[in-house]
Amino acid sequence: MIDSNNPIPLHVQISNALVKQIKAGMYKDKIPSERELIEAYTVSRTTVRQAIAKLVNDGILKKVHGKGTFINEGKPIQEWLSNLNSLTETIKNMGMTPSSKLLAAEQINVKDHTIDIFNMDLYRIERLRYADGEPLAIEEHYYPLSVGLKLSSYDLGTETIFDLLENEMGITLAEAEQIISTEDADARVAGLLGIPKGASVLTVERIIADELGNPLEFYRGYYRPDKYVFRVKSKRNGLRGSP
Repeated sequence: MIDSNNPIPLHVQISNALVKQIKAGMYKDKIPSERELIEAYTVSRTTVRQAIAKLVNDGILKKVHGKGTFINEGKPIQEWLSNLNSLTETIKNMGMTPSSKLLAAEQINVKDHTIDIFNMDLYRIERLRYADGEPLAIEEHYYPLSVGLKLSSYDLGTETIFDLLENEMGITLAEAEQIISTEDADARVAGLLGIPKGASVLTVERIIADELGNPLEFYRGYYRPDKYVFRVKSKRNGLRGSP
């Protein structure tokens, strides 16, 4: 089941295998003990603990002291803000199946938008995103017209936009700056996400730039807060003697 010659670390191979087994329904609420996993995969205790820690960190498993490691039912999808991942990648990392419904793909005249970083005609792509068939988020992507028209030649209902930009179009997504806030869902957003009108949604605005700092994409997303959380890990600067 795992391959010591595979460049993927052993603990990652084990965590991936556990995710597949969980999705297949092999474990109802609890995964095997550390000892059982050591025997099953013929690896060290350290490797097994690393695999479990990864899945706990991803929100897929939870440890209960003295009882074992349990499947975290109803877990929200977790995005680490230190990583620039597509929503498809984030959903897959949680062991779930992503899918999309294309809502709009259209050209927007420079006079009809207020996105300050782009003083030009834009191409707008809007999609409803699902995780395991459940509505999760509404995503709006805005690109310079030359980029958007190239993207429009692909099946945007099934393709991953980051993959198209990087692998098909040779565009480097170097860094991003994003703002996360909340707002009340209007009737359209509520209807698409399957929540009551006026319910709170997480709103994300993000600018992605290339290595030279040139803006490539403006993004706006509306997320269900019961199904999606943003996480960040911080370290203290280590300053001493401050009041």
